[in-house]
Amino acid sequence: MNKKNRGNSFKMLLQQPILSLCILMIFVLLIVFILFPLVNVFRLAFTSNEGSFDLSNFISIALNSNYQYTFLNSIKLGLVVAVVAAAVGYLFAFSVTRTEMPGKKFFRMMATFPIITPPFVLSLSFIFLFGRQGLITKGLFGITTANIYGMHSLIAVQAISFFPVAFLTLTGILESIDDSVEDAAYNMGASRWHIFRTVTLPLSFPGIISAMLLVFIQSMEDFSNPVILAGSYSTLAVDAYRLVTGMFDMRGGAILAIILLMPTLLAFTLQKYWINKKSFVTVTGKPTQKRRKLDEPHIIWPLFALCALISAFLILLYGIVLIGAFVNVWGVDFAFTLDHFKQISIMGWAPLQNSVTIAVISAPITGIFGILIAYLTIRQKFIGRRFMEFSSILTFAIPGTVLGIGYTFTFNYPPLMLTGTALILVIAFVFRNIPVSIESGQTTLLQIDPSIESASAILGADSGTTFRRITLPLLRQPFYSGLVYAFVRAMTAVSSVIFLISPKWNLATARILSLFESSQYSNAAAFILVMMGAILIAIVVISIVVNIFLTPGYIKQAGRMEKNARKINQASAKRR
Repeated sequence: MNKKNRGNSFKMLLQQPILSLCILMIFVLLIVFILFPLVNVFRLAFTSNEGSFDLSNFISIALNSNYQYTFLNSIKLGLVVAVVAAAVGYLFAFSVTRTEMPGKKFFRMMATFPIITPPFVLSLSFIFLFGRQGLITKGLFGITTANIYGMHSLIAVQAISFFPVAFLTLTGILESIDDSVEDAAYNMGASRWHIFRTVTLPLSFPGIISAMLLVFIQSMEDFSNPVILAGSYSTLAVDAYRLVTGMFDMRGGAILAIILLMPTLLAFTLQKYWINKKSFVTVTGKPTQKRRKLDEPHIIWPLFALCALISAFLILLYGIVLIGAFVNVWGVDFAFTLDHFKQISIMGWAPLQNSVTIAVISAPITGIFGILIAYLTIRQKFIGRRFMEFSSILTFAIPGTVLGIGYTFTFNYPPLMLTGTALILVIAFVFRNIPVSIESGQTTLLQIDPSIESASAILGADSGTTFRRITLPLLRQPFYSGLVYAFVRAMTAVSSVIFLISPKWNLATARILSLFESSQYSNAAAFILVMMGAILIAIVVISIVVNIFLTPGYIKQAGRMEKNARKINQASAKRR
């Protein structure tokens, strides 16, 4: 931004004090609740007990062969899961977007369902199916020495958990490929396989790399699956947690958190600022008619079989948890019972009620806050705009373990002594989950003609009124997506809040983790089912509320305002 533009931006902010105050408050919040805790993690790792700069602790842990082995374990797991999840995601995305395969709506639903399910559910289903008392290992094959714990199970569970991330990324990429490019190759006599290998696959390559980087970040950050299924296969997120909670070594945990942060931050930077700026999609002109999607039987039926096989396995995994909640003792006594649900009521519903309360409070704040930042970074020009954008989406690359340690160390002292309160949980969820709202809001805003908002300004509305009455209704879909994501993540988060909970504010995920640690698997299954029911009810309620308050009537009003503004401009032009 040159000096002239900076001056104009500064004058604009002076003319709109509410907008200026809003921008200033957002900067303060981002610094206090994202950057300051992250800086404190580094300060804790690189200072001695006396407060002086000290590298000895970091070097000692970095050179420790056990932790080096753990680091390589995490990297290896992340890379393998990224490849597997991207391959499965591409299979579903290609089948849904580029073929006439039957059942595409069903497969699209199955490819996104793992996103809204609680943690531990897939780990629990693997124990029910492939453990020593597993339905398949013991019940079907009579194997009683099966070892479910280790890298092989983690790869399978994480790939299933995170392939929806790859699916959503690759769906957008495949839908954006110009049909005429493939049509040209087909009209020249190329076979479908040759077109896919030489045209479609290379054009979607940036999306594949982007999806792999996103899945790699998710795998590195994952805490819930490794803490249950890793066994002797150590990962950085779990080791950092055990150092802090088991050995009360906050400094050692901070050092491991920084080591974990480095590859995730690198992957995030590559995905956000390098891969996303590259595109191999070539637009050669508008085709005269929409290209017929692939409908050859020898193509669609093998794809259908693969998608159906994976979907059936997903249904089996979630169905087995449903069954496990209603049997006495898994693998020993399969008699029907409701005792596990009674046991939950005896233990108390407080953790679940706390999770719902925190999610209900944090989700709308996250949705509005994310859309507001997206609006400011896309529609407004001011000093520090890029800094606001980067710092607000930085939490996507910050593992929950890092954020949890940073919040514990930062907000455990006056004047912001928030540890153990509901407020610190709400704050953690808001700033942990805003990147999705920001990204979806920015993408939608780039597709909305700015003249609609200009019409509102010409007719005398200030920025706040325009945002509330015009922009926000037009952002109904990303706002809804952000609300759902924020609520689900607030209900299912583990690593980012495992350090922040207290006896008064215990959460459902922490309670489920304690049930796993005591091998009460059927009780855990019952708790997970109740939790899934609460999430599904909340999604329905959110949909109804968004449709009521953000009605299409506002969008029609925006169109009328745009027409009036054009008439005003035309009249002014004639007078001139």
